[in-house]
Amino acid sequence: MSLREYRTQLRGATARADSPALVELLTSSPWPKDALQLVGDAILVVVASDANDAVALTRRCMAALEERGWEGDAELAAALASAGNDGPMPMLRPVPVDLEDLASVLEGDPVHGGGRVDLRTGGVWPEFVVDDVDDDDEEEDDDEDDSRWLWVDPQGSRAGHRDMELFIGTVDDPALADRLTIAVAGRGAFRRFKDVIAAEPAAAERWYTLSEDRLRGRARSWLAARGYRPTRPASPDR
Repeated sequence: MSLREYRTQLRGATARADSPALVELLTSSPWPKDALQLVGDAILVVVASDANDAVALTRRCMAALEERGWEGDAELAAALASAGNDGPMPMLRPVPVDLEDLASVLEGDPVHGGGRVDLRTGGVWPEFVVDDVDDDDEEEDDDEDDSRWLWVDPQGSRAGHRDMELFIGTVDDPALADRLTIAVAGRGAFRRFKDVIAAEPAAAERWYTLSEDRLRGRARSWLAARGYRPTRPASPDR
C-alpha cells in the first residue's frame, strides 16, 4: 500500500469511526513516522471503541510521539494517556474542530487572513466568509459573544518555511536536496519548492505527509494554549 493510500484510508476510517478498519490498518502496516498526528487521532477512535488492541496501540503511539517531539506531539500524547487511563484528563475544553481547516486559517497571510472557530459546532470560518455567517445566523445576534467564538490571528509562513527546511534535511538524494535548498531561498520559496518537488512523486508524497502532520500538530498546540482540545468532528450524515 502506498503512503498516500494508507493516509487516505486512515483518514476515512477515522472520520467514520470505523474501529475495526483502523485496528487493521494500525496493526498490519508500519506507521509513517511523519504521520503520527494522524495516527494518534485514529487511535483515539480505537480507544473510544474499547477495542482489544487499544492499550498496546496507545502506548506505542505515545512512545513514538515522545521520541519525535514535534509541536503538538506532547498534547496528543497527553490526550492518548488520558483516553487510555494512563494519565490525568487535560483541563481543556473539547471542541469538534477539523485541525486541517484550522491550520489553513492559522497559517494564512497576516495581511488578508484570520478568522474564527465556532465553539458550538467546531466550524472554522475564514475572515472573508465571516460576514456571510453572521448574516445567515437568524437565531441571535451574537457576533461579539466570546463564549461562542475563538478568534484566529494568522501566524504567517515562517513555520511553513521551517517545515521545508526540515524536509530537505531528510532527502537522501543530494541532487534533489540541492535543488530544494536553492528553491527555498528568497521570495517565492513555496512556489519554487512545490515546482521542484512535483517532479519527484515519491518525495512529494513524503513532503505532503510531513507538512500535513506538522500543520495538524501546530493547530493542536495552538488550541491547547487557549484552553481547548480537538475532538472528532461530526460526519455530514450525523
